[in-house]
Amino acid sequence: MSDLKRDYLDSVSLVERLHRQFLEVVKLELDRMSVRDINNVQALILYNIGKDELTVGELTQRGYYLGSNVSYNLKKLIDNEYISQARSPHDRRSVRVKLTAQGLKLHERLDQVFARHADELTRTLVKPGDLTQLEQTLRRMEQFWIGAIGQGGYAPQVTTTAAE
Repeated sequence: MSDLKRDYLDSVSLVERLHRQFLEVVKLELDRMSVRDINNVQALILYNIGKDELTVGELTQRGYYLGSNVSYNLKKLIDNEYISQARSPHDRRSVRVKLTAQGLKLHERLDQVFARHADELTRTLVKPGDLTQLEQTLRRMEQFWIGAIGQGGYAPQVTTTAAE
């Protein structure tokens, strides 16, 4: 196997493991806050809604959640009164969701947790510039995959500059 192919596959595997570890960290933080009525994925959906009012479709697009899972998780968030839903006045087929007061309170608590994580991360070997470079690389990989999906093949070559 070529070094580039191995690095590519190792990177994809690492991203997947990091996501699972992040979900575990969110679960531990919810436990520390004694939030037991929603799970880590639901907490991230709640966090990503924030102060917006979104349709399920918009939430799926923004959060890259699987459609059926979003509906199930939103139902749990609604049942536990973190989210309210209402039919769109412009399109009765569309349902809009937003955080309730309880949801906004948990959003704020999660925001504080993530701010603490970011602060603690900068005291380790990871520096802010490292995260910026990582995000840029991951976004280029995302664009490659979007192009591969959209074209049924590989994405066109992208030229990068030294400033990136």
